[in-house]
Amino acid sequence: MIWAIDVLVFAAVFALTLGIYLTVSKETILIHQRLAALAVRKKQHVRDEELERPFFERAIKPLLEKSSRALRRFLPTKKASSLSRKLLLAGNPYNLTPNEFLLLQYGLTLVLPILVFLFALPAGLNGSVTLLTMAGAALAGFMVPDYYLRMKAAARKEEIERTLPDVLDLLTVSVEAGLGFDAALVKVVEKVKGVLADEFNRVLQEVKMGKPRREALRDMAQRCGSDELMSFVGAVIQADQLGVSIGNVLRLQSEQMRSKRRQKAEEKAMKAPIKMLIPLIIFIFPTIFIVVLGPALIQIIQGFTR
Repeated sequence: MIWAIDVLVFAAVFALTLGIYLTVSKETILIHQRLAALAVRKKQHVRDEELERPFFERAIKPLLEKSSRALRRFLPTKKASSLSRKLLLAGNPYNLTPNEFLLLQYGLTLVLPILVFLFALPAGLNGSVTLLTMAGAALAGFMVPDYYLRMKAAARKEEIERTLPDVLDLLTVSVEAGLGFDAALVKVVEKVKGVLADEFNRVLQEVKMGKPRREALRDMAQRCGSDELMSFVGAVIQADQLGVSIGNVLRLQSEQMRSKRRQKAEEKAMKAPIKMLIPLIIFIFPTIFIVVLGPALIQIIQGFTR
């Protein structure tokens, strides 16, 4: 009977203590539960974001970063500088460093011939054809990355030169309306989409971080590799140094850019007839000769055979 009373007293004391603890620590327990739920959601969100990233960034890029560290000591400084310049003009595709790009290039040069060899075995190709195909695959693996960079740089430069006159018009209107040059760049970033707007946005971010505007504009011109943009940046920097009205400089630059665009269009129009000669000679003229002279040739051949 005594042990039953002891058990009841213990249970009552335990329940009372537990109730007091839950009452006092209720907010703390809720906070810990919410933090645990947020941690689970964050892990799930990070995992979903990781799966949404492209396969190249998820799988190949980390492998290139680890492997390029060993290649860094063997890469000559001149070669690294040249690759850095090419990647810069191409807009740094996939954020590749010179070591990673070179490793990817060498990897394609080695992997493509191996893949060709593995496909050639079941196909039953002879040795000479297989070797020639492997050599062509190795050459393609070595040249395609450089060709890709050149094409990206050319497309980027063409887009910049195509949108530059319109951007200058917007800058001119904004400055003449009373805005400062930086505020006019903000308007360009808001209204225009493309490579040039992204570059101006980067200039604004660098200026906010304390970089002088002249250096930010010069670096932008170096990244783009466009002579017209280089001329515009030089004129803006010179006007800033001499205290000349930036609105007049922008208007003059806009007129010059449009004049250059018109000249380029006229140049392309003058080249068009010469470029059309190649398909005319190869495809159209033989067809006309066959249609016009074909019946006569048939009659002449039939006349000689009788």
